[in-house]
Amino acid sequence: MTSLFGDWAALLPLLVLAGAGMAMLFVDAFVKENAQLGLFAALILGGTALVSCGLWDEPVTMTSPAILGGYLAADRLALLADMAMCGGAGLACLLAGGYLREHKLERGEFYVLVVWSTLGAMALVRATDLLALFVSLEALSLGVYCLVAFRRHSPKSAEGAMKYFLLGSFASAILLFGMALLYGATVHTDFAGMAEAFRTGETGDGPLDLRLGILGMALVLIGLAFKVSAVPFHMWTPDAYEGAVTPATTFMAVVVKAATVVVIVRVFFGVFGTEMLAGATSGWPVAVMGLAAITLVVGNVAALVQKNVKRMLAYSSIAHAGFLLVGIAAAAQLDDGRLTTETVSSVLFYLLAYTVSNVLAFGSLIAVGSRGKEAVTYEDLAGVGRRHPWVGVPFTIGVLSLMGFPPTAGFFGKYWVLEAAVSAGGPLTYLAILAVLMSAVGAYYYLKVLVFLFMKQPEAGAPVAEPMRSGYVVAALILSGYFVMRMGLAPTAYLELAQGASYQLAGLPDPNAEPAEPAEAEAPPTEVAAAAE
Repeated sequence: MTSLFGDWAALLPLLVLAGAGMAMLFVDAFVKENAQLGLFAALILGGTALVSCGLWDEPVTMTSPAILGGYLAADRLALLADMAMCGGAGLACLLAGGYLREHKLERGEFYVLVVWSTLGAMALVRATDLLALFVSLEALSLGVYCLVAFRRHSPKSAEGAMKYFLLGSFASAILLFGMALLYGATVHTDFAGMAEAFRTGETGDGPLDLRLGILGMALVLIGLAFKVSAVPFHMWTPDAYEGAVTPATTFMAVVVKAATVVVIVRVFFGVFGTEMLAGATSGWPVAVMGLAAITLVVGNVAALVQKNVKRMLAYSSIAHAGFLLVGIAAAAQLDDGRLTTETVSSVLFYLLAYTVSNVLAFGSLIAVGSRGKEAVTYEDLAGVGRRHPWVGVPFTIGVLSLMGFPPTAGFFGKYWVLEAAVSAGGPLTYLAILAVLMSAVGAYYYLKVLVFLFMKQPEAGAPVAEPMRSGYVVAALILSGYFVMRMGLAPTAYLELAQGASYQLAGLPDPNAEPAEPAEAEAPPTEVAAAAE
């Protein structure tokens, strides 16, 4: 593919999605009947994921300053994130194609917002400069704010969007202030220049101001912790998840979290990965361990007392953010000055497993409720699994995967993260024990869903949820359920993808790559001349 497009090949996923987004804007503006726009968006997003997959074995050639100017990266970490985010966003569009039509909310701007927000997320995971990072993050966030407020006449939707917007604005200001401090300390905005300044202690204008740099690093961590829903920066999450239409909630749970986790990996290992800043007993890994611990506890304990299923899944997503932070903290145990690549691989695999598991769980919740009979609380799920097994079975698989039950994708995601934390030793061993205990707590509210699905009956006079009939929703459930089970039964191929991304990020050769065939030796010039004669 590189031979066809040259240096532009690595930009192809962004160009494809941007072109599709422009086309969708025109279609939505001039065509009143846009019922098929959801399918078109899903196909475009799925096609973009395939384009990124096709670029996997291509050499990294994006070095021309005339194209990107050093603001964006072109590596396997970005391509893997593309696959997760575009796949998750495409499935969310399929779910929206059934949900919005069923509930008389069909408007083309939903799919346009999803496509352009995904484009912002794709640029975000490629950012190698503070300016590109901030612009891409805001492009992603503005679209998501609008998605939360999509149900215009709903007070809960307006409340969730307002909380998310106001708190998100504060978080963006904190992040921007941290970036300014980093620029003041290192005289650089590019990641490579900042990393070199922290490594050598020198900038182009004199010695590095370490205290200013550490304060900037802390503020950047706070800003990104808000986006990943880490405690205590999580207060927007339950209200935004509950108020948004469920396909938008699905998009937020998978795309926003995936993009933020990849950015944390790229920034904190690429810029702050020196032994001074990433030590096992001091530096940002200690702060990440603290965030992980309180996020695990608060996320799981708060989910126990929820009666609304979407709020329960919101707190569940907070708890999963804690697991991801455990893996990031474990990966910071430096090995000869390099990040622990196997642990980063476990974090990336967890991210893939979390994406498809969440789509399956939220998609099943969408399928349960038709117009006027939407499932909101646990009681609304009573007996649905027995009356309608086609909904109960995927709901069960999705919930078991989120719980980490074998043989689903979530089991290996949690297993490899916990194994990495135990292998790192020290305080991370206790953090792994806490994660196991909180997983046991989480099993209670996950299994509670199954109890209501199969072992409860609706109370007399209570409204009975009726599943909707939508081919789009069924297709999304089949696709996400397939990947949940495939990643659980045959996880090696997906782990190797994650390893390929993590080894390239660390600047190491991929041990899973096929060895290149040796090139034929060229004949000496004298022999060539003789043959010509």
